[in-house]
Amino acid sequence: MADDIESIEYVTSLSRPAKGCAGNTGEWRVFKPVKDDSKCNNCLICWIYCPEACISKEGINIDYQYCKGCGMCAEECPTKAIEMIKEDKF
Repeated sequence: MADDIESIEYVTSLSRPAKGCAGNTGEWRVFKPVKDDSKCNNCLICWIYCPEACISKEGINIDYQYCKGCGMCAEECPTKAIEMIKEDKF
């Protein structure tokens, strides 16, 4: 039966976020994530969900040079340790 089925090749895209893959994005960000160390339990969920790989695992530091301010980290944080704050420059 398997010999009767045509061979079909599938092509998929795979995204691997990396620093600077889209350039410095911090210049046009309207909101930025700010972490409250007293609420953070270092669960790394923010690191997992960050689409731009702007959050480091070591100390949960946010790289504002490449952060687009999407708010995914704040939305997924179970302890609400990350708050989206409006940038002063706007």
